[in-house]
Parts: sequence; C-alpha cells; structure tokens
Amino acid sequence: MTVTKMSWRPQYRSSKFRNVYGKVANREHCFDGIPITKNVHDNHFCAVNAKFLAIVTESAGGGSFLVIPLEQTGRIEPNYPKVCGHQGNVLDIKWNPFIENIIASCSEDTSVRIWEIPEGGLKRNMTEAVLELFGHSRRVGLVEWHPTTNNILFSAGYDYKVLIWNLDIGEPVKMIDCHTDVILCMSFNTDGSLLSTTCKDKKLRVIEPRSGKVLQEASCKNHRVNRVVFLGNVKRLLTTGVSRWNTRQIALWDQEDLAMPLIEEEIDGLSGLLFPFYDADTHMLYLAGKGDGNIRYYEISTEKPYLNYLMEFRSPAPQKGLGVMPKHGLDVSACEVFRFYKLVTLKGLIEPISMIVPRRSETYQEDIYPMTPGIEPALTPDEWLSGMNRDPVLMSLKEGYKKASKVVFKAPIREKKSVVVNGIDLLENVPPRTENELLRMFFRQQDEIRRLKDELSQKDIRIRQLQLELKNLRNSPKNN
Repeated sequence: MTVTKMSWRPQYRSSKFRNVYGKVANREHCFDGIPITKNVHDNHFCAVNAKFLAIVTESAGGGSFLVIPLEQTGRIEPNYPKVCGHQGNVLDIKWNPFIENIIASCSEDTSVRIWEIPEGGLKRNMTEAVLELFGHSRRVGLVEWHPTTNNILFSAGYDYKVLIWNLDIGEPVKMIDCHTDVILCMSFNTDGSLLSTTCKDKKLRVIEPRSGKVLQEASCKNHRVNRVVFLGNVKRLLTTGVSRWNTRQIALWDQEDLAMPLIEEEIDGLSGLLFPFYDADTHMLYLAGKGDGNIRYYEISTEKPYLNYLMEFRSPAPQKGLGVMPKHGLDVSACEVFRFYKLVTLKGLIEPISMIVPRRSETYQEDIYPMTPGIEPALTPDEWLSGMNRDPVLMSLKEGYKKASKVVFKAPIREKKSVVVNGIDLLENVPPRTENELLRMFFRQQDEIRRLKDELSQKDIRIRQLQLELKNLRNSPKNN
C-alpha cells in the first residue's frame, strides 16, 4: 500500500461547514484568576460538562483541582474551595458522561478517586472522595470513562498497565498488560467495544478491552505517535505525532489493518503536542497545538483525500490544554457545533471558544444537529463485562438541554484487603497512600521490631539455659 503524502494547503470544496469560525467569549464570560497547574504532563488539565468546569491547579502539599459552576464566570477568588484529597499532583480529570456531578481524578500518589460534587458547586474544600481506587504500583497518568456503559472506568498507570474498574463494586475487574512503556493516550470506538492506545514504545494498538487481546498493532519506528482518536463508525483512526524530521504530523489509519497509514500529512515545524478532537455529528476534526494558539479544522470523508482542510482559528495566547463541552451543553440557537475551554496559563484564564456555523435562520438546524449520544447509559457494568455491546442512547438537541440524568451514583462498601486481577494481587506492591498511613506503617514496623527483639532475647535466655544444663551434665559424677 502506498502512503499518500498530503499538503497542508487548503483544498476548497462544497461543504456546509466551509465557513465555520471560532468565536472567543467576552472577557466577562471567561474564568479569570485561576492558578492553573504548571505540571508538564501532556494532558488537558481541564474537564467540562453542561454544569461544571474543572481545572487542575497549583497547590501546596498534594494535588487539587477547582470545580466551578458554568454560570459563575469572571474572577475566581484565591481562597475558592478546592477538591484536594490527593497526596500527589493530579494528572488527569474526567466527568462521568452519565452522572454530571461525578468526576474521576488520577494522581502521582498512585490512586484513582471518584468525587461527588454537590449541586451548585463546592462551599468548602472537599477532601473525602466517595471512592478511592488503589491498584497501580506507580503514578496514574490517564483516566477514561466507558462511552456507553455506566460506572466502567479505565485508568492507565506508569506501571504500563490499564486497569478496568467496575465502580458498582469499587474494584478493578480486568487488567490490560500488553504495553512495554508508558501509555500516552486511550480512545474508544463509538460503542466502546474497542480501545486504541498510543505508547512510548512507539506502537499504536487496537485492543479488545475485556480480553486484553491486541487485535492490530503498528510499529511507528520512523515517527513518534502521541495521540489517537477513533473517527466514529467509519473504522478509521487518526493519530498525531512527530515525523523523523521533527515536524508535527497526522496520520489516518484503517483500524482493521495498521500495516501502513492511509495518509500522512505534515502540519508544521512547531514542537508542541497536537491534540486531536473529533466530532462524529459533523465529521469535523479539530487539531489544537499545545504551546501555540492555533486550532485547525478539517472535514473527514470516506473517499480520498479523506481529510479536507476547512480553516484555522488563530490566537496569540498559547494553550496549555483544552476542555470540550458535550454536545447537549451547546447553544443550538447560535448554531454552535463545538466549544473549547482553553487554558491560558500565563494569564490564569479559561477562555471559551465557540465554533459556529454562520446561518441567519431562527429555526432549529436539523442538518447540523443530528441525533447525538446523550446522558443515558446503554449498558450496565455486568452487561458490558459479560460481552454485550450496544451503541450509545441518542438524544435530540431540538428541545435544548432540560432533562437531568436519571442515573445516581451509589458508592459500594469496600472491606477487601487485597485486589486480585488475572491472578495477581495488585495491592501487593502499591506504596503507602497517605502520611497517616505511613505513620501507621512505621509504628507497626516498630512494634514488629520490638516483638522480634523480645523473641530473640527469650531465645538467647533459653540458649544460655540449655548451655548451662549441658555443662552441668558433662560435669556430673555419672560422666566421670
């Protein structure tokens, strides 16, 4: 198969998204004064849904993030309450797609935690998670919720493992152990039956998550692949990375044959990571550069040339990361088809950027708002784990976002002292989690040392007694 090299130059074609443009929110509709984390981990450090915006922040003595109700724009006070239960830097945060006040976080402290945010947001610091999940032996860099199943969460650690958690029981139920280095990115296909990963070992993988079986694998020796995203139901993957000439590059792959990319396209010579975002409803792909202020966008088609350049949003302010609003949180009356929340570290600013189709009509535009995945799960954890697959439950955006989720999170009661997955006790090598636990371990070890010393002392006394008895026996008259 020959790889088609593509030019970055625009190829104009007829499309209803030809003139989509990016509109930055007015300053009063931004979030200002936020101490955005300075961590260099390649994540977005931001998560958004129709109710809340969450941002990882700088904090002393552990990891924390802010959760701000969307309507509470403007300047955020320095003493604004935080979610601050982690003992290490928070590396990733993701909202539950079906329960809008539940958020997952992962951290350098080796834990994954599930938090329940009160209606209206936080009034004081939150230190107690509804679930603390321990199973990784090193820091945890990524979390992803399953797209169709409630309470199934994936976490990827620096121990090169992906754990699949069933939050109904609060334990990992599967372990994917096929990577030989740090996992950089995880992406699901539409029904969540396949997982694609990129890894520092320069391999792109398509995995059946319940069995952990690698279905397809590409060795990207000539270039580094950083991010991957499934392109809806067209059985295509898109990756972003760096070519052998150190230029930023994207590649399109057939998910059933990763022998060669269908196309490769060099973007530019900048050094920052390219974050890909795909909108299956409009078939639009957005490429946002970390460390620059550009967002390029394309329309994906099933025929060559597959990637059709549309336009580019430019801004002088570099982005550290980007949150994306779910579809049901968009303003359909303004023909808004996508919305980013851009982290501008130097200004401590979160800036909403709306991607808008320019139309004058006052009526609902059905052609740009097809039925879209909603807030109702298609499967229970047990159904998905038993092998069932089901497409997302779709909703119409015509009536606007009114319905609250019917799903309620109920934290399980956990008393188990070990977590065994694939015959391995995952907690055996997990480091202590908190300062108090370290102290408890220290005192337990001190007690154990004292006990062993006492035991040794008793044995010493017994040995001396036996030696004395032996001496007496030797010196007794019968032996002379």
